[in-house]
Amino acid sequence: MSDWTKMNTDELELQYSPSRWSLRMSADDVIRAHVAALKSGTEKARAVTQALIDVPYGEGDREKLDVYLPSSPSPGNMDLMVSQVRRSVASVIQQYSHISGLYLCGHSAGAHLAAMVLSTDWSEYDISPQIKGAVLVSGVYDLQPILSTYVNEPLKMNEEVALRNSPSHFLSQLKVSSTSCDIIVAVAQNDSPEFRRQSEEYFKALESAGLTVSFVDVPNTDHFSIIEQLVDEDYLLTQLLLKMMGKS
Repeated sequence: MSDWTKMNTDELELQYSPSRWSLRMSADDVIRAHVAALKSGTEKARAVTQALIDVPYGEGDREKLDVYLPSSPSPGNMDLMVSQVRRSVASVIQQYSHISGLYLCGHSAGAHLAAMVLSTDWSEYDISPQIKGAVLVSGVYDLQPILSTYVNEPLKMNEEVALRNSPSHFLSQLKVSSTSCDIIVAVAQNDSPEFRRQSEEYFKALESAGLTVSFVDVPNTDHFSIIEQLVDEDYLLTQLLLKMMGKS
C-alpha cells in the first residue's frame, strides 16, 4: 500500500482526481458523460415511481431532499454537510414512521457521507433508526490526504475538521449505531490507487471491528461507470443491493 504522507501535492491531486484514471475517455469527457448519465437516470426514476421533490428537512434553502416512494448535499463546509445528511435521515424517520428499515447507498463523496451517517450518535436526535444495509461505492473514509489538494479549496477544512468528519475515526460509534447493518464496501477496478487503498483499509477496519461487511472489487469499471451501471438490473452491484433488500 502507498503512504499518502510521502506524496507531494501534485501526486495527491492526481490520486484524488477520479476523472484522470478512466480508461474509457478523457477526463473532461468522462465527467460530461457521468453528468448526462446521472441526469438521465434521475429522469427515468421520476418517470416510473412516485417522487416528492424538494422536501424540506430544515430551514436552509438547500436543506431539501427528494423522496422516492416504492410502489408497494451541496456546497458548504464539511461539518454542515454531515449535519445536513444526518438531519435528513432523522427527518425521513420522523415523517415516515411506518418505514420498517432504511438502506443507504452512496458514491464517492456520497459514500463518505453515508459512512458518516452510519457513525451517528442517534441519541442526539432522539431517534433510533433501523439501518439494515449500506452500499458504499468508491468512497473516501479518511479526509486527511485531501487537505492540501484542490478538493479542499471549497471546503477549507483544517486537520481538526478533517479528523472529526472521517468515518475511519469513528468505528466504535459505528459499531454501536449500526451493529446490525449489512455493509458493502465497493471499489472500481480502475479507481486510483488512493481510492482503492481507502476502500480496502476501511473494509478491513470494519471487519476487524466485528461488523457484517463485504468487499467488492468491481471489474471493468472506473470511478464513474461503477455507479452509472446501477440502472442495469443484471449489474453486479445492482444484484447485491437487491439481494440485501430481499428483492432478488
